[in-house]
Amino acid sequence: MRRVTAIATTSTTAGTYRQVFGHPVFRRILPGMLVSSLGDGMTFVAVSWLALTLAPAGERGLWTGLAVAAYALPASIGAAVLGPLVRRFDGARLVLVDSLLRCGALGTIAFLALAGWLSAPGYVALLAVSALLHSWGNAGAYTLVAERLPAEHHVTGNAILSAIAQATFIIGPGMAGLVISVADPGWVIAADAASFLVLAACAWTVRHVAKPSSADTARPASTGGTWHTLRRNPMLLGVIGVSFGFFFLYGPVEVALPVHIADELHASAGLLGAYMMAYGVGAVIGSFGTGLLRRLPLWPVVAVIIVGWGVCLLPSGLSASPWPGVIGFGLGGVIYGPFQAMCMALFQRVAPPDQLSQLLALRSAVLMPAAALGTALGGPLVGAIGGQQTLAWSAVTTIVLGVLLGLATWRRRA
Repeated sequence: MRRVTAIATTSTTAGTYRQVFGHPVFRRILPGMLVSSLGDGMTFVAVSWLALTLAPAGERGLWTGLAVAAYALPASIGAAVLGPLVRRFDGARLVLVDSLLRCGALGTIAFLALAGWLSAPGYVALLAVSALLHSWGNAGAYTLVAERLPAEHHVTGNAILSAIAQATFIIGPGMAGLVISVADPGWVIAADAASFLVLAACAWTVRHVAKPSSADTARPASTGGTWHTLRRNPMLLGVIGVSFGFFFLYGPVEVALPVHIADELHASAGLLGAYMMAYGVGAVIGSFGTGLLRRLPLWPVVAVIIVGWGVCLLPSGLSASPWPGVIGFGLGGVIYGPFQAMCMALFQRVAPPDQLSQLLALRSAVLMPAAALGTALGGPLVGAIGGQQTLAWSAVTTIVLGVLLGLATWRRRA
């Protein structure tokens, strides 16, 4: 009986994925998201590697941390300051304006880098400009899922977006490593700028719709601001808080890993690409398996994901060989894969429809600084204890966070 139930569940999940892929809006915009995510997968390697080449001697950890943080942290400023300009946009328009800004800023970085005119401070400043609307662009993608798909397909739509974002780490970092080994990292940044131009063109073709109101769904309209809505929904506030801690503890990894590879293992950018490729393969598998978890309670799943990621990060911090770390990143990707889709589904299910994009932008605005602050901490931490020890510190503290969440969940359920 259990086998029959499992087969039926798998068949239903596969059918849901076919329906989402066949939706007319998603047939138009998913190719653009795939291309832009591929560009981002390449840039993940190029941002840190270009910072290493621009940084003065003895300050590589500092400028790498600043560059990676600048590619994310200003999104919070944009969420707060630029909200009055874009909060009335539907999902497709939010994706469009974010893509155009990122294309322009990254294209400028590429031009200056290839011309030999780019300095480390100028590089960090332009990365900051590119990130200003990223909270709204990320919110727009998941708002599009809520606007165009029925509620029973939200988890599947979220999983597809998450899988696309992660799938590009299979190819993108490896491609970036190959390009950087023979050419300037600026060429990788140029490719990313072009990829966002493709996404902007795809978003432009999507027919814009009025933002949903309480008349469109069974949920009541909001009666206050986004912070008022969060205070009335402790589950949403709890997910944001736990995610903040999770992302903060991951932040130092983005500094420690390239420094560990370059300065401690004396390896090339190709090895960093291998780490990211392994993670990408695992994350795609995990993302597409999200549908099998959609009926499980949220908090135990989140606790297992956090502990599992920390355990999978341990080999990178303990082993003298890089390959146990590469395998650990692959398994960690499988475990982390469902995290984003499940958290987004909670917002889509609970949030008032007229506030969904604002709440999702607020979530991104809170979580992006979490990783960025962790990344900023990673610079001095790497300088003090080294890249590999920083990876071990991140693994252990992440495990502790997951265990504490699991204990709190067990006590609450008991």
